[in-house]
Amino acid sequence: MTTLLVIAKEPVPGRVKTRLTPPFTPEQAATLAEASLADTLGTVAATPADRRVLVLAGEPGPWLPPGFEVVRQCAGGLDERLAHAFAQSDGPTLLIGMDTPQVTPELLTVDFADCDAYFGPAEDGGFWALGLADPDPQLLLGVPMSTPMTGAVQRERLVAAGLRVRDLPPLRDVDTAGDAEAVAELAPHGRFAARLAGCGALTPGNSSTGDHRSSPRGAGNCAPSPHRPAAER
Repeated sequence: MTTLLVIAKEPVPGRVKTRLTPPFTPEQAATLAEASLADTLGTVAATPADRRVLVLAGEPGPWLPPGFEVVRQCAGGLDERLAHAFAQSDGPTLLIGMDTPQVTPELLTVDFADCDAYFGPAEDGGFWALGLADPDPQLLLGVPMSTPMTGAVQRERLVAAGLRVRDLPPLRDVDTAGDAEAVAELAPHGRFAARLAGCGALTPGNSSTGDHRSSPRGAGNCAPSPHRPAAER
């Protein structure tokens, strides 16, 4: 049985994509996160699998397609939450996050016949995908998360455990406004690209910087998602 896991946060303003603010408002950042999550879940839904599980911090919304089990994230650090996600499966499993809306079914269609693990490095030094033929939460516990060395440490943990590791292509996470523009160019027909376009373009030449950028020109399709009352957003 092959399981695809997606670990994600409910796209609530102020709780997701905080590195997008500025130049985007918290509401715009949340609606971009929702689009990224929707694209990711759509891709997972289109990928052959026996189980599809969303490991969620928060509540499901209309962005969740049918065919997914929903499991609550546990408390604790990211390493603990990832380990808990893998504990939901007892067969070959591939886990991804919600920050790579450019992912495709081809990238997620994995075969563990001649390897024990899949590792998808992220361009920022982390990882966007981790696959285990025999899920062992201990392989993640204690790995330092959200550092430039996270991916290298996690991959070495797999190798040190004697696993045969197959690498997936590196992908860029959406963390900053520059990342958002670059990823939207890679998947121009997705929800994320459309939502970013609705936010308005950034000043030319500033999209790759990490500090001050001009504010988006207009809300457009980047307006807050209507599925939560304003008082709750």
